[in-house]
Amino acid sequence: MEFIDLKRQYRRIEKEIGEAIRRVLESSRFILGEEVEAFEEEIARFVGVPYAISCSSGTDALLLALMAVGVHSGDEVIVPAFTFFATAEVVALLGAKPVFVDILPDTYNIDPEKVEEAITSRTKAIIAVSLYGQCADFDELLDIADRKGLWLIEDAAQSLGAKYKGRNSCSIAHVSATSFFPAKPLGCYGDGGCVFTADESIAFKIKALRNHGQVERYRHKFIGINGRLDALQAAVLREKLKIFPEEIELRQVVAGRYDVLLKEKGIEPPVIRNYNFSVYAQYTVKVPNRNAVSRYLQREGIPTAVHYPIPIPYQEAFSHFGYEWGSFPEAERASKEVLSLPFHPYINMEEQIKVVEALAEAVAFLG
Repeated sequence: MEFIDLKRQYRRIEKEIGEAIRRVLESSRFILGEEVEAFEEEIARFVGVPYAISCSSGTDALLLALMAVGVHSGDEVIVPAFTFFATAEVVALLGAKPVFVDILPDTYNIDPEKVEEAITSRTKAIIAVSLYGQCADFDELLDIADRKGLWLIEDAAQSLGAKYKGRNSCSIAHVSATSFFPAKPLGCYGDGGCVFTADESIAFKIKALRNHGQVERYRHKFIGINGRLDALQAAVLREKLKIFPEEIELRQVVAGRYDVLLKEKGIEPPVIRNYNFSVYAQYTVKVPNRNAVSRYLQREGIPTAVHYPIPIPYQEAFSHFGYEWGSFPEAERASKEVLSLPFHPYINMEEQIKVVEALAEAVAFLG
């Protein structure tokens, strides 16, 4: 059993992927070009925004978003304490200070009340992560950002295809960034990312920033990065985008089966707010004695993952901030209890039954 079985997806669209790759090889346009432009148009239409600017990774998408809104040395950017390291890393790379706040205990997303408490005169932006495929509470966060004159950026690395109160993830915040890492709901065959916005001036700047700040060939208006998406990856993504709506629905089916099976065993499934539509980048439950449970499942041939075992403020790279355990109780609790189960659109009922039965045995024996 695979944690995320990308081979099953590939077998479904093997012919189309091969033709897309050959198309790029025959064109010999490997950097930017028609494939990238076509993909950007298609993904912008899918999300429902005027501008989608592809780039080299989800991390670079976040970095470009921060650069475009003018985050500089000395600024502060509010980020959740519980997420992948890149969310805070990009802030520090620009010389700004990541200001960590705790999360909500049920969705693991950033707590809007804690956000408002953390705002100072140096705050420039808020990064709200839509974790595990479920959107953060954007109405509250936008209200805070607009009242305080701040930029709201969605880290949508795990939530492309999700919805918040009927609105698509990547279309709600001032700027949004997603990832096309292979294991994401929409993944390429390497690294890739994209930035979304409805702001024409921000889109113009991001497009230049991803290509060394060029606005014309050899005319550099900004200090930028080499952050372009390869044409081969764009071609792969165009084919995967065609089946993405169906895969999103399959994810709902798989999640629904897990929900029923887990409840039968007395295990709580993930909490999805009634106004949210999750894309289930991960299917994550809380279990007691998590590490021992994970080892038990591994011995049964069932892979699991922990996203994330150490809250970012306690990572060695941020040790100079001097945070001590107890500063972020919800993030700490989540880091000790969360366990992600095998999940992808093509996992079948028999495999899910095996996962849940083993999990229930492990919890009963070790919990």
